[in-house]
Amino acid sequence: MTDTQILRQHAEQEYAVELAALAAADDRPRPPRWRLSPWAVTTYLLGGSLPDGTEITAKYVGSRRLIEIAVASLATDRALLLLGVPGTAKTWVGEHLAAAISGDSTLVVQGTAGTPEESLRYGWNYARLLAEGPSREALVPSPVMRAMESGALVRIEELTRIPADVQDALISILSEKTLPIPELDQEAQAAQGFNLIATANNRDKGVNDLSSALKRRFNTVVLPLPDSLDSEVEIVRSRVAAIGRSLQLPDDLAAVPEIERVVTIFRELRGGMTLNQRSSVKSPSATLSTAEAISVMTNGVALAAHFGDGVVRAADLAAGLTGAVVKDPVQDLLVWQEYLETVVKDRPEWADLYRACRELA
Repeated sequence: MTDTQILRQHAEQEYAVELAALAAADDRPRPPRWRLSPWAVTTYLLGGSLPDGTEITAKYVGSRRLIEIAVASLATDRALLLLGVPGTAKTWVGEHLAAAISGDSTLVVQGTAGTPEESLRYGWNYARLLAEGPSREALVPSPVMRAMESGALVRIEELTRIPADVQDALISILSEKTLPIPELDQEAQAAQGFNLIATANNRDKGVNDLSSALKRRFNTVVLPLPDSLDSEVEIVRSRVAAIGRSLQLPDDLAAVPEIERVVTIFRELRGGMTLNQRSSVKSPSATLSTAEAISVMTNGVALAAHFGDGVVRAADLAAGLTGAVVKDPVQDLLVWQEYLETVVKDRPEWADLYRACRELA
């Protein structure tokens, strides 16, 4: 399959040119098995210019110090826990950290309520197990075990979605840096360079709190929502443009004024106050994160491209906005209707958006 047929490339594939340029220009000390130095990893995530003129695009828009703390944690023997509400780029940051440090972001465990212990330890090829008995050849290593043996980074997404008894399988891995295999009277020892990045949030239902023993084995970095309107608009603009390219949508559809309206609505509803601090508003049950704004804009771009005149208009955004805000069909609908009548209606420049949203209602 060619690159043009892949819907979404891994970070190390999409940004291979930037990673190669950073590696060539990077003359700073690198921890064992790291592809780049901590300085170069931070530059890769936050963007910058190299001496040869290569421009490194920003993958994360936010506090430099937070990224420096995360990278420094991974350079030690402490695992990294990226914590935050849904949509604060935890998975995005984790993927790019793995791509820059190990050159491989594919060693990942997706946490769910049904994640078994084998996903963190190892399983068995039962056909070989029955035919040959327990052997290393019959063992199926988990992504965690493969990362330990190769000295790479492994990612665990939504750690708090994993049942508590399964989570605890990580304690000996993170403290002793070994994975016992009692069936073979052996153990897998972590090679230099091994570490773990986990993500978690406490807003979803079905969250399993981490035990104190497991918490102590992580350095926690809390990723906040963007602190300004301009930074959030820039995040949405860049991500919608990247998604649009992968979906072969026109590059110029995602107009910044429309992005500003979507982001303004989200910031006001989740903050409980209009941006001019003149009116308080009720907040819905939805998180209304930056990721939701990206989704609303991407849907609007697709509508404009395929069913409109090629320009993103209020009618293209109305359905996405309503779907993002109204998660509870009773409570959230009342919040949304009140916001439309008390805030959107009073902004003359938003008259088209008010009409489009009221028509849907």
